[in-house]
Amino acid sequence: MAHAFHSVTVEKAAEAYVRSRGKAGFLSIALAIRAIRTLMPACKATDHELEELLAEACIAHRVPVAFDITTGSGSEKRLHS
Repeated sequence: MAHAFHSVTVEKAAEAYVRSRGKAGFLSIALAIRAIRTLMPACKATDHELEELLAEACIAHRVPVAFDITTGSGSEKRLHS
């Protein structure tokens, strides 16, 4: 018996992650990006692209979000909810 696995797109992974965090106080963008990169190590999306996908999903599902990803310089974090 053969099993077929459906492809997981980065958009679907972002959506699933946000939906799984709906009961939490907020969603951490940094942790979400790390989780997606762990699930999809060959993901070609930039951190900024993932951040946008996750933010859109958070808005759609009314999940508060912390934009806590480190910026390019590595010294500054952006926190919003």
